[in-house]
Amino acid sequence: MKIDSFEISETSPCFIIAELSANHNGSIETAIETIKAAKRAGADCIKLQTYTADTITLNSDKKDFLIEGTIWDGRRLYDLYQEAYTPWEWHETLFQVAKEEGLICFSSPFDFSAVDFLESLNVPAYKIASFEITDIPLIKYTASKGKPVIISTGIAAYEDIALAVKTCHEAGNDQIILLKCTSSYPAPIEEANMRMVEQIATDFNVLTGLSDHTMGNIVPIVAVSLGAKIVEKHFILDRSIGGPDASFSMNEQEFKEMVDSIRLAEKAIGISDYQLTPKQETGKVFSRSLYISADLKAGEIVTEKHIRSVRPGYSLHPKYYSEIIGKRSLKDFTIGDRIKKEDFE
Repeated sequence: MKIDSFEISETSPCFIIAELSANHNGSIETAIETIKAAKRAGADCIKLQTYTADTITLNSDKKDFLIEGTIWDGRRLYDLYQEAYTPWEWHETLFQVAKEEGLICFSSPFDFSAVDFLESLNVPAYKIASFEITDIPLIKYTASKGKPVIISTGIAAYEDIALAVKTCHEAGNDQIILLKCTSSYPAPIEEANMRMVEQIATDFNVLTGLSDHTMGNIVPIVAVSLGAKIVEKHFILDRSIGGPDASFSMNEQEFKEMVDSIRLAEKAIGISDYQLTPKQETGKVFSRSLYISADLKAGEIVTEKHIRSVRPGYSLHPKYYSEIIGKRSLKDFTIGDRIKKEDFE
């Protein structure tokens, strides 16, 4: 499938997304500089989130709407999202900056109105966030737009993923990528469970990737080695500016190191092919072959003392050793001479 100009397939390079999220800290200037920094760091894409506090939750003080068990403990959902959201009036400018920088840009919608708004900006793809994987009406509406749908699976059991995929198919959309995700902020590395990258691809017959909240770049590199075709990481100019997502976001240097490591890992993974490279062919001269190891006269019977399997590999293949032993030499040899099968009878 294609996201804008980027072809994503089983053999393509990994599509690397810098997640802006709340890391603009309420400043469009910071958002713009973050997009430019993401380009310098080697990202292929910058991703936004499109919601308001009112489209994602209710303005309520009831216990259900207070956060527990996260880095945002004690806060009201409404207040967190009021702080974190990206103003919709910024979107067109940020999309234009991304285009000028040579970055693909799309967003995560959190309700129907966000989808409609993003459609007006002609986004090339959509991302369904982990906590929205159970919002089947939203997935159906998003998938109906006919664009690639990337779905994070952070809180999803098998049945949740299956229903989300089925919903996309029923909407006539099979352009689906599922991202392994651990919805913890930051996520412990021992909970990354990267074997699921392969398992999800097998179980749901889709391309897979990683939405990562661990610290560092080990988990993304492992994910790519297991077939991840997308890696998404939260990106920030500098964690010192603060904000809801600052503690688990990568700065420019860290992100660049991750990108460079992923690209090296892709080179190391290579392809499944027994054909030797030119360097490997050249290296064969250091392999073993059969050489004369003791002077041998024409008419003599070859014994173990006359030939040995040694380096280098210019002479006869060692697999003929037993075949040559016991035969009669047709010519004179001295130590170090190469041999051929037709030298013996």
